[in-house]
Amino acid sequence: MTIERREFLKASGALVVGFSMFGAAHAQTLRAPKSVAKEAVDSWLTISPDNRVTVYCGKVDLGTGSRTALAQMAAEELDVPFERVEMVMGDTASTPDQWLTAANLTIFQGGSELRRAAASARRALVERAAERLAVPSSELMVDDGVVRVKSDPRQGLPYGELIGEGLKLEVDPKIALKKSSEYRLIGKSIRRVDIPAKVTGEFTYIHDVRVPGMLHARVIRSDLNEARIDEVDLSEARKVHGYVQTVRKRDFLAVVARSEWAAIKAARAVRVYWKPGTPLPDQGSVFDYWRRLPVAKEEVTQSAGNVQPALESAARRVKARYDFAVQTHATIGPSCAVAEFKEGKLTVWTSSQATHSMQHELAVVTGLPREAIRLVFVEGAGCYGRNGTEDAATDAAVIAQAIGKPVRVQWSRADETARSPKSPPRSMDLEAGLDAQGNVVAWNADFYIALNHIVAFKPLDFPLLAAMETGVPRPGNWVGFLFQNSGQPYQFPNVRVNTKHLSETFFRSSHLRSPGRIENSFANEAFMDELAAAAKADPAEFRLRYLKDERAIDVVQAAMKLARWQARPGPNPDPGSGDVVKGRGISYLRYNNAITYVAAVAEVEVDKRSGQIRVTRVCASHDCGEMVNPDGVANQVEGGVLQTVSRTLKENVRWTGDRVTSVDWATYPILTMPEAPKVEVALIDRPGTPSWGAGEPTACAIPAAIANAVFDATGVRLRSVPFTPEKVKAALATRT
Repeated sequence: MTIERREFLKASGALVVGFSMFGAAHAQTLRAPKSVAKEAVDSWLTISPDNRVTVYCGKVDLGTGSRTALAQMAAEELDVPFERVEMVMGDTASTPDQWLTAANLTIFQGGSELRRAAASARRALVERAAERLAVPSSELMVDDGVVRVKSDPRQGLPYGELIGEGLKLEVDPKIALKKSSEYRLIGKSIRRVDIPAKVTGEFTYIHDVRVPGMLHARVIRSDLNEARIDEVDLSEARKVHGYVQTVRKRDFLAVVARSEWAAIKAARAVRVYWKPGTPLPDQGSVFDYWRRLPVAKEEVTQSAGNVQPALESAARRVKARYDFAVQTHATIGPSCAVAEFKEGKLTVWTSSQATHSMQHELAVVTGLPREAIRLVFVEGAGCYGRNGTEDAATDAAVIAQAIGKPVRVQWSRADETARSPKSPPRSMDLEAGLDAQGNVVAWNADFYIALNHIVAFKPLDFPLLAAMETGVPRPGNWVGFLFQNSGQPYQFPNVRVNTKHLSETFFRSSHLRSPGRIENSFANEAFMDELAAAAKADPAEFRLRYLKDERAIDVVQAAMKLARWQARPGPNPDPGSGDVVKGRGISYLRYNNAITYVAAVAEVEVDKRSGQIRVTRVCASHDCGEMVNPDGVANQVEGGVLQTVSRTLKENVRWTGDRVTSVDWATYPILTMPEAPKVEVALIDRPGTPSWGAGEPTACAIPAAIANAVFDATGVRLRSVPFTPEKVKAALATRT
């Protein structure tokens, strides 16, 4: 007998579906603290009796696939199967401090350190096996974590039997690493270990973390820029079911409740009377305002020949100004953290890219000794720089210390979009001289950039919201090294590039993906296109004329080949006859003018009536040296393209008076899935050369490639990011 589901439900009376958001799968079990001394091999890895390897890495995976790539590097040097390697990342009580997961250094710096530790461990284990097997170590080999006698592979000892109580030795900083000809894992596209659980929904994000006895909190902050608390009325908040208490320290104010929803309702019920905030500059003239700010210092970042006489004698001079808007991370999942203060010790679960640095930052805010603070990395929604994650972690730490109970802090969408740190604006002046044959004889540039207040590889003192609100003075901004890539990559006879470091920003500023490099490369590569047009030369061939580095030439030609580039000077002679015209543009850079090579060709459609730009296709070529995981590199290139198309066409923090008005996806729009272009990637592998980063370089090529494509389609130049429809229509109007 069969029965229809509808009839079954009618007969049984109900359909009950049960689930729990607080399952045991998300309960946190802390690993026992262990050595984290960077020079000790035992700090980097342990091996179990069943030959499984646990690797302890101070870098973290922000959704970039570094967990997989770093495991490949460790497994390669140890000669163990990839499947037997487990990664522990960013736990300050069990992993060495490898500085921030930032600056495109995870593989180059973090992976190299890990490889040296693994190679040191392998050599020591082989030497132990040589003693026990009574054969010279030169007559031994390692196969899948088993040290075997070459002449008789049946004789062997697994690492698990050799490890004993550990290795108790230091990492050899000069140890020879495997040659590329010996690789079995490096260079292979191994599937990312995190993807399956993310697809099934089983992955534990920071938002899923649960600790026994955990309460929930919301921090209450004003919409006004740098406002301070005058009075607080808690009468209505106390009536909310589940309300527990309020935490206030000077201008820091939070409600604590038994559930997330109760915390939200209680926060809404609190009545706060704020003292006026600090006015913000007029957005319509923000770049002119930016240029008038006091200059803390000037630095010439590139110099050759004698620019001024060359400019004065040039047959033609070309000038242009470029601007790049204030942007924010706008992380899809708002920031979150969990903290517990118990027996004088603070534990914080966070998705911070800087867990070891945060020990110092939290010590300053809480007054606790650094050694009493532990941060445990749990992956979040992703970030490319400092978004609200570290702020949420500090919020949770302050509240947990005040109440003596575990607490979870969840930011709202408005918190994340409006209150998280912003990238500073950027403005650039460029001028060049051409001779009668159209050759560049001089290049002169001035870049107006924010002063970076914090030194690399030193403890951060970032102006965290909770720090400022509780009265802890902070010195300034950590915006990254914004001078990078202000110098252009071409061989010109006379060059002067100057950076003007402005002493203050009007927003709390931090580094946002490819800080400085993306804005500077936009100006340089858009201007290079303008020079090609002035010289009546094909933009790609014009670039190749001034490149002498063979790897640079290779990457440009690879992008041209992928895009099926057809040489032509000036705008597209056949862009289309209707309202929608088509064009393509090229861009090239070497990241920091020192590492990864990138070139990109963007293809666009421009609707002349609406001003809408649609990027239909991007062809990117990429040379980061020796690739660890080619599929992972391709992921990074593709992601960099998509995120930066969004930044180039749409993203712009908006404000008025003394408040940010970008508070949601309507007021801070990002690229939607139907708007995503087709992305094609050409990867150039260089086995045996250093492995450079792949997370940041491609992004730097995209704004100029799009700007140059718009010129090819329309004959007009867009020099201010983002390229909104209003700007496009205004530019087209000036042409007609």
